[in-house]
Amino acid sequence: MTEFGYTMLCEQTPPKQLVTDLVRAEAAGFDFSVISDHYFPWLERQGHAPYAWSVLGAAAHATERIPLMTFVTCPTIRYHPAVVAQKAATMGVLSDGRFTLGVGAGENLNEHVVGKGWPSADLRHDMLAEAVEIIRDLFEGGYVNYRGEFYDVESAKLYDRPDRPVPIAMAVSGDRSVRLAGKWADALIATEPERALVEGFDEVGGRGKPKYGQIPVSYGTDAEEAKRRAHELWSWGVAGWKVMSELPAPVNFEAHARFVRPEDVAEVVPCGDDITVYVEAVRKFTDVGFTHIAFCQIGADRQNEFIAWAEAELFPALR
Repeated sequence: MTEFGYTMLCEQTPPKQLVTDLVRAEAAGFDFSVISDHYFPWLERQGHAPYAWSVLGAAAHATERIPLMTFVTCPTIRYHPAVVAQKAATMGVLSDGRFTLGVGAGENLNEHVVGKGWPSADLRHDMLAEAVEIIRDLFEGGYVNYRGEFYDVESAKLYDRPDRPVPIAMAVSGDRSVRLAGKWADALIATEPERALVEGFDEVGGRGKPKYGQIPVSYGTDAEEAKRRAHELWSWGVAGWKVMSELPAPVNFEAHARFVRPEDVAEVVPCGDDITVYVEAVRKFTDVGFTHIAFCQIGADRQNEFIAWAEAELFPALR
């Protein structure tokens, strides 16, 4: 059975509200949760970017059953992989084994802040593979020494680890990232319902493993208002990953968003309260093999009404 998740979107919501919204989502019956890990919002008007790992610690304490997951952390530039391993292991302990580390090759938007430049995509994937190898080694316990092309680790050891190693999910967008996920990941993450990604992952070792997708939505009883809100806050999201991973700052996304029309956003974001539109958006993912779908409600001030509607109407229709 498909599982349905709740997205804590750090770029649009203050940190305390992220936690209180998640508590409501858990009570409403969401099956799992994911959180973005950004240094910047995509657009200035989104207005937030708290440290995801602090929010995760609070979320683990405030909730009881709902699984938690980064969606996604880049363990290569802004964070050293040995530090990511420590953070993830601590989250595994705090959450009583409810945490999954979602990783990806990152975006210039969030990684340039430490002044190490922005490598080409092939180098980013090589860095990611090396980082995940280090993280997995540290998850196993004992001292780790590592001399790699991109990272060194000197006598590192994690003293607080969950009973079982934290699962690792990997974001994919093409053949190379799919091959990396097949080698290193316990689950796949993708934001587009592309059959080739799922089938490729299955062919290189991912058969039977979870496949996570995400759907941005703009719920509201006034469909036109919901479309306006989606255009205001999600116009950055239609550029495609080759653009989105390269732009360095919110001002650049603002420049791109000036040319995005409301109808462009509405084509990819379910808006309003028509259940059939949401069911069809989900079906695009489930038909190609996704097992987990996270909903991302646009608008920090609309979380409560979306959560209540999901519990009362959306989940019964989907399930």
